[in-house]
Amino acid sequence: MKGYMLATIIAFGFSFVFCWILIPILRKIKAGQNILSYVKEHKKKSGTPTMGGIAFLSASVLTTAIFVKTIEWKVVISLAIGIAYMIVGLTDDFLKRKHKDNLGLKAWQKLLFQLVIAIFAGIYCSREGLTTLYIPFFDKAVDVGLGIVPLAVFVFIATVNAVNLTDGLDGLAAGVSVPFFASFGLLIVLQGNITGLPTLCFSLVGALLAYLLFNVPPASIFMGDTGSLSLGGFAAAVALFSGNAFYLPVIGGCFVFSVISVILQVIYYKATGGKRIFLMAPAHHHFQEKGYSESRISYAYSMITVLLGMVCIISRM
Repeated sequence: MKGYMLATIIAFGFSFVFCWILIPILRKIKAGQNILSYVKEHKKKSGTPTMGGIAFLSASVLTTAIFVKTIEWKVVISLAIGIAYMIVGLTDDFLKRKHKDNLGLKAWQKLLFQLVIAIFAGIYCSREGLTTLYIPFFDKAVDVGLGIVPLAVFVFIATVNAVNLTDGLDGLAAGVSVPFFASFGLLIVLQGNITGLPTLCFSLVGALLAYLLFNVPPASIFMGDTGSLSLGGFAAAVALFSGNAFYLPVIGGCFVFSVISVILQVIYYKATGGKRIFLMAPAHHHFQEKGYSESRISYAYSMITVLLGMVCIISRM
């Protein structure tokens, strides 16, 4: 564990320095976030620098490269996937800045890019025999065989968009991701799967903790799609490549809740001719409309993720 703790500390240091350097640069080039008009509480945030994911993701990748001494293809492919999703998000954020609105890549373009990366990950799992998945809360595993390819596509598309939807309040997506990756890192170690994947997890934890110093309300910088899409890609890659895809919706329950709240809202709205379940979806905006502060909502989501992670870890002890 000493190495993982050191990786966390080093990633924290890198990320802090990168964020400190990046914020004035983003302000200088006017890379500010365009706020959606229907979130009235966020109007004052317009112009806050975005693309902050560049800082903590660079710190995570650099730290992982330093601490993983030998070439481990699970780690290499995970890093490649995370960077690929970061490029998709960066392109989206750049187009938003260029057009000066909140519309970057078209939905089908985003989905196409995500799909290509997800299929690649699924084929990698199939070719390398990474088809055995642990069943949460049971000391059992199941081999899904060729089913790993469609499963991988579903896991990646669902996770990437779930994290993206959760990135709606200051400190929310990063605050949930810290205990999420910490839990996965510990879980993988407890399973005896001593690879470079826990190092990647703890590097992300350290980098995100430093980023949160600049992202807690009121945020000095947003991660943008640059950060949220990449975090989703890393989450899916780590879960699949370690055989823990079925743990993902458990530990990532708050991410799942964001998606479900949107789906339920849309279905109910259409079925009832305009009625709503939530005042606004995703659900974190509903809680905001109910008068809860961004800090309280983010803290609650983080603590729920901590508890879910603890339950999964204890079940493996």
